[in-house]
Formats: sequence, structure tokens, C-alpha cells
Amino acid sequence: MPYVALIIFIITYIGIIFTRLPKINIDRPSAAFFGAVAMILFGILSFEEAILSIDFNTIALLLGMMIVIAALELDGFFELIAQKAIRYSKNQRRLLSIIVFSTGVSSAFFVNDTVVLLYTPIIIFICRASGLNPIPYLIAEILSANIGSAMTITGNPQNMLIGINSGMDYGRFFLHVLPVSVLGMIVTVKVVKLMYPKEFKNEVTVVSGDYEFQYKLSAMKFSVPIFIGMIILFFIGKVTGLHIPVVALAGAALIILFSKSKPSIIIRKVDWVLLLFFSCLFIVVNGFEKSGFMDALLYQEYSIEGISNITFIHAISLFASQIVSNVPFTILVLPVMKTINSEVLWISLASSATLAGNATIIGAMVNLIVIESAEKLHVKITFFDFLKTGIIVTFLSFIISIGIIYLQMVLGLFGS
Repeated sequence: MPYVALIIFIITYIGIIFTRLPKINIDRPSAAFFGAVAMILFGILSFEEAILSIDFNTIALLLGMMIVIAALELDGFFELIAQKAIRYSKNQRRLLSIIVFSTGVSSAFFVNDTVVLLYTPIIIFICRASGLNPIPYLIAEILSANIGSAMTITGNPQNMLIGINSGMDYGRFFLHVLPVSVLGMIVTVKVVKLMYPKEFKNEVTVVSGDYEFQYKLSAMKFSVPIFIGMIILFFIGKVTGLHIPVVALAGAALIILFSKSKPSIIIRKVDWVLLLFFSCLFIVVNGFEKSGFMDALLYQEYSIEGISNITFIHAISLFASQIVSNVPFTILVLPVMKTINSEVLWISLASSATLAGNATIIGAMVNLIVIESAEKLHVKITFFDFLKTGIIVTFLSFIISIGIIYLQMVLGLFGS
């Protein structure tokens, strides 16, 4: 029976690998769904054990954030941010910096997938109206969305997994990763300018053309204060005793009640397929864990002294994220991470698994979302276009991440 669990696990993760390749007519949720059902059918897990495998805290946090972001999107909040940002983009150099920092900061407090989905068509339109090549700006958007999302528990799905399972305080998490993200965004601006010197040689005036930014300020009177209240409660969670998923669900409930949009429309915009994907992966990994093949890793003594383990976490994250992507990799290593339960290594995993997504086009879902959205608007970003910039930014941001986390450890800024 243990070998059956191993085979199911391998088939599931092979499916996840191949569904991330272009033109493949299956997807990652279907691969995970197969694995979850197979674990039950072959008796690896009972139905009750499978349900208990699902981390409902993470699912609740994702669901709550999706509902809030859907309401803000319908109110035009992201278009308002884009309009205000573009207003200050007098030339292409400033446009690049504004895209990087506005995308990065937005991705920290909203799920980064949503941010790039909404920003990409606006960036392409502004570039075309200004006579600019949109490719360097789109690549910068991808890189900064990943880098910026690393700084909070709610910035991306893998950080939600890490934040919930580590039990780390939202504010502590933020302060640990903030310098990595800020320096990473500065590096992104410098590297993109270096890789596309012709684009930034002569000054070009940026214009928004006749792009119509659509937003409803009257609707935002309810949704934006609710969201701001959520962020405040995230930061003071230790004082209030409210868990992050509870705050997210409470915000979602309030925003559904007071939003100007119909609740059914908001709920339809939730990515239910992503929630299914997460739930099924929890079941597959728990079945694999139950098979006993992870015992050697789970019951080892781990040392967290020195820089070697921080570097190892970064190296394995870089490798695994290019094969299965950062979310499946994070779910896979959660059992081991919970056994070690080191704040240093939790932060190392959060930083590295997110930054690793910038190495190649297939490193993170954000990359694929921008590539596909741009392609629909007849802008093609090739694998090499992305690789030549992404690999440099990843390498430099990894050095920054390892250095800052190690320095924080030496200074005794981490808990046990």
C-alpha cells in the first residue's frame, strides 16, 4: 500500500509539471484532483482522513481575500491606483519605477495574481500610446509582483500557507521580509534598464492616450475602509486575539453586505478552481506522508545554526519552483517545516519560494498570467526575453535575501 501512495504522488506531481507547459490541454487542478481521489479510492486515506487533511485555515484566508479583492476590482479600485500612478509618469524611466513599486506594493497587500491581471492591459495601452516597447515594462511588472508579494502573509498563496502553518505574527513576518522586497524592487529597476539600454537612452514623454479608467468612488466608500480595517487587524492580531483567516472572512462578509455590486457577482469572481487545487494537494501530500516515505525527513534532528541551511532552502526553492511551481513545492515541504518549526527557516522559505518564481517564465503563476494576458493583446514575451532579465534579478535578490536573513539571525531578531 505505501508504494501505491508513492505512485499516486509521483503521477500527480508529474501531471502538475507537464500541465505548466504551453499548449497542454490539461491543467494543474485536474492533476491534483486525480491524486486526491486516487488516495481515497486505493484506501491510502479514508474519506474522513482526506477531509481532515485539508488546511481549512489557509482555504478560509484565500477565500476571504478573494471575495474582498473581487469587490474592490468591481468598484474599480485597481484602475484608480493605476490612474494615479500613471499621472506621475512623465517619462519612460519614471514609468518603469512607478510600475515596479506600485505593482510591488499592491502585490504585498492584494494577492499578486489579481494585481497583474488588472495592470497588464493598462501597461500595454500606455506603452502603445507613448510609442514604447511594452516588453521591458511587462517583465518588470512580473518581477516586482513576485518580489513585492513576498513581504506579507497575504501577498501570495505560498506565503498564506507559510503564515498559517508557522503561526507567525503578520507584523513580524512583514518586518523580516520588507528589506528584501524593497531592495529587490530597486534591483529590478536597475537590471531592466541595463538589459534594455535603447529603451531608456532618450527621454520619451509618457501619455495615457484615450484610455478610460473606470471606477466608482461612491462604491469605494464602503469597500476601501473595510479593506484598510482588515489590514490594520492583520497587523494587531496578537492584541485582538483574532486569527488572520477570521479577519479575512469577516472582511469578506462585510464587503458582501455593503458592496454596491451584487453578492452573486462578487462570489462568481472567486477562483474556486484554485481552492479545489489547494484542497486536493493537501490530501495528496498527506497520503504521501502517511505512506511513511517522509519519515526519514520528519524525524531527523535539524540544526539551524549558520548560513548553510538558509542557503540550502533558497537553493532547493529555486530548483523546485522551476519544476512544480512554488505553491505545490511549499505544500510538499510543510510537514518537514512544521517538524523543524524554525522562524528563520519559515522566513527563508517564504522569501526564497517567492523570489525563485522570477527565474523563468514557468517559475510562478503570475508569470504565466502576464504572458497569456499580453499575448491576447498581441504582445509576445518569449522564454529568452524573460530569462535574460529574470535570472539576473533572481540571483541578485537571492544574495540580498540570504544576506538579510542571516544578518537578522546574527542580531537575534528571530524567535525560536
